[in-house]
Amino acid sequence: MSDPYPPLRVQDLAVSDRPQERLQKLGPAALSDSELLALLLRSGGKGNNVLAIARQLVTDAGSLRTLVTWSEADFRRLKGIGRVKALQLIAVMEVARRVLADTGETDPLLNRPELVRDHLAPHYAGLQVEKFWVLCLNRKNRLMKQVEITSGTATSSLAHPREVFREAIRHGATAIICAHNHPSGDPAPSAADVQLTRQLRDAARAVDIDLLDHVVLGRAAADPRGAGFYSFRQAGVL
Repeated sequence: MSDPYPPLRVQDLAVSDRPQERLQKLGPAALSDSELLALLLRSGGKGNNVLAIARQLVTDAGSLRTLVTWSEADFRRLKGIGRVKALQLIAVMEVARRVLADTGETDPLLNRPELVRDHLAPHYAGLQVEKFWVLCLNRKNRLMKQVEITSGTATSSLAHPREVFREAIRHGATAIICAHNHPSGDPAPSAADVQLTRQLRDAARAVDIDLLDHVVLGRAAADPRGAGFYSFRQAGVL
């Protein structure tokens, strides 16, 4: 099949086919995913129409949602996307991630692991690294402050109880929920996860702040139980 976007410059296209003109005339909803990406990229490379590059992005990723998870290296695999364009796209995708994460609810109730999963889903979807969060709660189990403690690999050495409860005390929390993601999607706890949870449980007793749960976050499709999360509270460890 011939490429409907041959390797020409956008200015070589008919005016009616240019994304910017179509945006001005018809509005953003009328543009395809590749046309919207072309507007972000602004220009192609030598022998690469920006529309062709944008269309290849969508084809390789499968969807705009998947692009949110891409790294600089992923973007730069495509001919016509260098370091600057890759970083521009990463910045746009991070803005999209943060918009999705902002539900507008300032103090959600977090008294069940399902609610923790749903609350944090926009923050960990597609992440290729582990992050560890502390959710500082008030007496009614409503969120006061969400703090990202570490990013990398959630182990007992990386997420130390001292750091966790320092944040809880700083924000006046009466209870906390800890959570971290598994990029593999399988939320089954590792030996390090179990060790850390026990350390957190003992530290919570020492500082008189309730540790309501430690939730490991994954994906339902990769979870043999189909839940997409593992709750140490439900498992009886806490």
